Amino acid sequence: MSTQYDEQLNTIKTKCLGCEKCSLCKSRTNVVFSAGVPNHKLMLIGEAPGYYEDQKGEPFVGKAGQLLDRILGCVGFSRQRDIYICNTIKCRPPENRDPLPEEKAACYEYLKAQVDIIQPRIILLCGRVAVHSFIDTNLGITKLRGKWFEGPNFSKMMPIFHPSYLLRNDSKEKGSPKWLMWQDIKEVRRVYDQLD
Repeated sequence: MSTQYDEQLNTIKTKCLGCEKCSLCKSRTNVVFSAGVPNHKLMLIGEAPGYYEDQKGEPFVGKAGQLLDRILGCVGFSRQRDIYICNTIKCRPPENRDPLPEEKAACYEYLKAQVDIIQPRIILLCGRVAVHSFIDTNLGITKLRGKWFEGPNFSKMMPIFHPSYLLRNDSKEKGSPKWLMWQDIKEVRRVYDQLD
């Protein structure tokens, strides 16, 4: 499935790997470009690389990434088969702080290219930083999660909790973040299965 995208994505990745448009290039270990497989049906956009992602050069590889894989797996999604994963920015901010506006602006061309090349039908916006990169709102993720929004290239976007937030909120009781995430991922699977 991915061959139609490979050349274009590799061109953007090569440019991104040598990027020095903001100060994060000085402190990064690796550029964190993407994981998974290009799939015109489903894309997940996270916030920014953390320590483990910076070390490995791949998004969502620490404990949050392991939880994300379990969440996806519980409805039959696999990062090796079904989903393209990237972040709003491609280099780790020091101490895992939120990306600064100028850092997001410097990285925007790479994120836009990823979205434009793949043209996913569903985009999962994982965490507050990703949500606020695409949706102009003052509302927090708790009020936005689980709702569908109109996205680029006629896509549907759904804000979802970041797995690192779920790791800090262990309850699985009805109404808890983990319970809400389970409702959201089931809804994503339902809509995915209706796509051509």
